[in-house]
Formats: sequence, structure tokens, C-alpha cells
Amino acid sequence: MEISTPSLYFSTASGRSPEPPLNGEGLLPRERIKIAKWPRLLLVGRSACTLRGRAGSIHRNYRPMTASCSQRREDTVIAARSMDDVYDALAERLISNAVVATSLQSKYIVGLAGPPGSGKSTIASEVVRRVNKLWPRSPHPFDSEACLSDVATILPMDGFHLYRCQLDSMENPEEAHARRGAPWTFDPKRMLICIKKLKNEGSVYAPSFDHGAGDPLEDDIVVSLQHKVVVVEGNYIFLDEGDWLEISSLFDEKWFIDVDIDKAMQRVLKRHILTGKPPEVAQWRVEYNDRPNAELIMESKKNADLIVRSIDLHT
Repeated sequence: MEISTPSLYFSTASGRSPEPPLNGEGLLPRERIKIAKWPRLLLVGRSACTLRGRAGSIHRNYRPMTASCSQRREDTVIAARSMDDVYDALAERLISNAVVATSLQSKYIVGLAGPPGSGKSTIASEVVRRVNKLWPRSPHPFDSEACLSDVATILPMDGFHLYRCQLDSMENPEEAHARRGAPWTFDPKRMLICIKKLKNEGSVYAPSFDHGAGDPLEDDIVVSLQHKVVVVEGNYIFLDEGDWLEISSLFDEKWFIDVDIDKAMQRVLKRHILTGKPPEVAQWRVEYNDRPNAELIMESKKNADLIVRSIDLHT
């Protein structure tokens, strides 16, 4: 059986080796590994990934899973059959790591980055939904945590956009509005303060983004003491400069969605048109703003711990 990407690339702290070659159909080489009965980890080289069948008890609902695997010097490459399998693997990895790392007061905070059109919101919501479903079935060092059904939540970067009035006060307001979505049209210092407070105090009120008004909506997101897992989702959270660099240092894990930029820009173009922009205006915005932003974001992939490769992800 041929297993098509998306796939998960597990990297070590010392960096990632070159990605394995794909054939003409976008498939990984046909070296396959049949998972043995009742496996919980597939370990190749120095990295490990949790694999399983569909959500549910692995002992009761075990379904053999075939993966395409390619080993590099310090990399393990695992190709999943579908995005559902990717979501399942990410959720199990997150639960396993969070249960070990968290205490009654602490948070396990994951950064999820990628360019526009990569599917960050979809992946974040699907993984969080699975974590909340599976958490009560997982073993916990604190009995009081085992019964919680709402332990994971999402904290998007979008709420830290600068207000339109702040763009109006810039030296070139027209350029500022045209480039809205570039890193300098966000407030990373405010985001840094928010995440630090979350780590230190265990709860925080954060802004969301009101697309109708075009501005942040203050205190619209609540991360409470009950939440043990927080997925911080955004474009620039792995940049290695200024306040972005300090934000990046606060994450327990860093996941990056690797996507073909042309495909991502096609999705962004469709998104612009669906929101009412004329096709020519939407195309101009993609080329003038979205693509340069995406190219900058892709440079931060090197700072991730885990690469989720997206080829056929619908957002």
C-alpha cells in the first residue's frame, strides 16, 4: 500500500537533515514498516513517534497501521495515510508529553506556526478536540486531572494585531494597511507579556480578532487553571528576532506546518475572494503582502522541533 503525505518530521535539537526525496506523485519512497501488534511507539534512530489507529483505546480498537518511513542521520520521517491520522498522532504525542510535564498548576504550551494558508487553525482545533476527548482515558499522576474533559485550548496570535487606529498613526498609513498581516503590524511585546503571565500564573485573558470590525476584541479568550495544554497558533511565533525570539523560547514544543507556498497562496486567494474582494484585488494582495510574509515565515521552520508536512490539506 502506498502511503501519501502529509507526514510528520521529527527533528532533534541539533537540527534536521535534508528532507527525503519524493517521487512524481508526491509520495515518499516505498520503504514501508508494518507496525507490530500492540505497538505504542515506532522508534527509528534517535527519535520516536506515537502511532495508533483511530481515536479510542489502543487495546480495544487496535487497527494495524502501515507507515512509510525514511531514516536520515538524526531524523525519523513518518508518512500518515490521511490528515485524520496526523491529528491522531499529534494528539497522542501531546497527551503523552503533557501528562509527564504538567503539574496541578503548570501548563504545557505548544507553538504551532506556518504561513498563511497552511491550515494552522484547522490543525490546532482538530488536535485540541482529540486531546479533550482522549485526556480522561489517559493515565494521570494527579487523580483530579483524570476526569477533566476540557483540558486543552487554543490561543491564536490574531488577537495581537495592531488596531487600525495604530496603523493610521504610522508614518505611511496607506502602506501600513496594505501590509497588514506583516510582522510589524502585530504587537509581539503584548503577546510576550500574555504568554509569560500564562506560564507564571496559570490563567490569562487574551484578545481575539473580530474580522467584522477589523480589530482585536479584548479579553475574549479565557485560558483558565483547568487548561493543562495550550496550543499557541500564529505566523511569526518562531522568528528569531526581537520579542518574537523570546516568545519562541517560552514554548515546550514547537510545531511547524510545511506547505508548498504556491498551494498555500491559492488557498489564501480563494479566502480573499470568499470574503468579498474582487479577484484582481485579491490577487494583488496575495502577491504584495501574503507571499512575502509566507516566505519570511518559511525561514523560521529551522527553529521548530516538529515539522508537519502539508500537501493535500484543505482549509
